[in-house]
Amino acid sequence: MPGMIGVVQTFGDDHCWHPHLHALVTRGGWDRVGQWAPVPFVDGEATALVFRHKVFSFLQAEGLLSEERARLLLSWRHSGFSVHTSVTVPRDDRDGLERLTRYLLRPPVSLERLKVGEHALAIAYAARCKPGLQASTAAAPVDPKDFLARVVMHIPDPRRHVIRYYGAYSSVVRARRALAAVGGGAAPAPPSAEHEPASLEWKAARRRWASLGCMACPVVSSTLNHPGSPQCGSS
Repeated sequence: MPGMIGVVQTFGDDHCWHPHLHALVTRGGWDRVGQWAPVPFVDGEATALVFRHKVFSFLQAEGLLSEERARLLLSWRHSGFSVHTSVTVPRDDRDGLERLTRYLLRPPVSLERLKVGEHALAIAYAARCKPGLQASTAAAPVDPKDFLARVVMHIPDPRRHVIRYYGAYSSVVRARRALAAVGGGAAPAPPSAEHEPASLEWKAARRRWASLGCMACPVVSSTLNHPGSPQCGSS
């Protein structure tokens, strides 16, 4: 079983809508007894073909792509899908791994490339200088509202995770490894149904915390105070 950490990004260098996926993937996997099995080579073209078919199959299953349209897209010579696998990090290169993960997690805006004009009437955002290429000319100034409009469309929806863990890095597999490391043991039992309503009610109350300032805890009969709110007496 291989491990993968996937990061969804939607922006390009000029903040255009450019959805793509960055993935940190093990070059190999673990078998059922925990032995590591390396994979010496990954065919990028074959991986792109598999990825394209998986995406189209998913869209068809969700009713977002017709079978006729899928056949048309599969007939294109230039599919629009590509897989870049030339970047590798040796297992003992911790600095290289940190640089790579920083790139995967970078935000849409880099403050080093952002220039704000006098009185914030214009914004210039320089293009990223790629290795081996000369620095580009000065970026043309844009209206701050137009710049913000480009950036805010890349803010993910609430509770929409942009970092996903798969295979050996998933929470389920990591929990199994942790149990095996301490000598096994039964998995924790799921919460009983009688506790679910109270738990949901308590979560809803916590969401109202900021607006209420303080609230009484139904478990310990004390009061929680929001930072900066007036001190409330105990219940």
